[in-house]
Amino acid sequence: MMAGLTALQVRNAKPGRHADGRGLYLVVRESGSRAWVARVQADGKRRDFGLGSAAIVSLGEARSAAAELRRKYKSGEDVAARRAPTKPVPDVPSWAEASRACHSAMKAGWRTAKHIDSWIACLENHVFPAFGDEPVDRIDSVRVREALAPIWLTVPETAQRALQRIGVVLDYAHVNGWCPNEAPLRSVRKGLPRQPRRDGHYEAMPFADVPAFVAMLRALPPTAGRDVMIFTILTAVRSNETHFAVWPEFELDQALWTIPGGRMKTGKPHGVPFAAAVVELLRRRCEWRSVDDGLVFSNNGPKPLSDMTVTKVLRDMGHLRITVHGFHSAFTDWAAEETDTPKEVVDKALAHQLPDKVEAAYRRTEFLVKRRGLMEAWTHYVAGAGS
Repeated sequence: MMAGLTALQVRNAKPGRHADGRGLYLVVRESGSRAWVARVQADGKRRDFGLGSAAIVSLGEARSAAAELRRKYKSGEDVAARRAPTKPVPDVPSWAEASRACHSAMKAGWRTAKHIDSWIACLENHVFPAFGDEPVDRIDSVRVREALAPIWLTVPETAQRALQRIGVVLDYAHVNGWCPNEAPLRSVRKGLPRQPRRDGHYEAMPFADVPAFVAMLRALPPTAGRDVMIFTILTAVRSNETHFAVWPEFELDQALWTIPGGRMKTGKPHGVPFAAAVVELLRRRCEWRSVDDGLVFSNNGPKPLSDMTVTKVLRDMGHLRITVHGFHSAFTDWAAEETDTPKEVVDKALAHQLPDKVEAAYRRTEFLVKRRGLMEAWTHYVAGAGS
């Protein structure tokens, strides 16, 4: 007797027709779409009936539907009048279901785990609340504009990424037969205000203003958003590296954080030494953790904080143009003007990749000792002894 498919096999199956047993098949197209088909035989004739998309019909539900179809055939009921034979007609999933199906199909071609996680997180944070529960074929340019309007000027880079990913999902839905037309997004930008031109740099707070800002942060209630801001400033890392930090990456006794290469812009592991104030902050958050291998900064366990949640801390404090990433620049300016630290040490602290490949090949040191002294000096400058 055939053992049948497993849920993992359904999720990872390659293009083709995969038998589960007793006439139930999973059909995977080259586009990555997955649909259930039940094959029954009556009066010497075989007929295939579509049972719906595997994105919204589970393996157990497909088996139950196939069993019910066989029962009705044996009893002589004319099910052909209610189900079209041959090619299955896909059910229309919700926007959220279509997005996750698209993400699952596309992610095999992406290089880093960080991009895989951030791609769907962008939609979960900024699009799902607007129309995640609605059928994907009902999403038009008006709904997209309404969803993006609140973030179009406040976080323009994120809004642009969200718009691009909405287009990818709608195109994916179209080729899977869920949407009759291609993505209707050409007019979205015309219905939104013109975004200010950027010079390619994130707006940064002058480093001389950072100590007073951190003092104000420390006076706020110890929320995850506040702690993300303080931690990111004191470690001089990128905000995404903080968002996806998990407890196994930290050695608190050695005051060292090792970020895996899959989450780094350079694709290489990066060690981050930090000062006692950061250890204190992490030990406090460690007492609140629900699992030993989960996210360090999260309000609900497995889901990282959104950029908007952290940016809101800045906006609530009256900083309308400053970005979290801008503190990266504040640290760089402070190191250049207030310390004698060599540029190569500062570059290594910021995980910058050397443009000269020959120089990069020879410079293999991590400068951990010098960087630890640099980070302790930075922490003392902006936060004193506390966290």
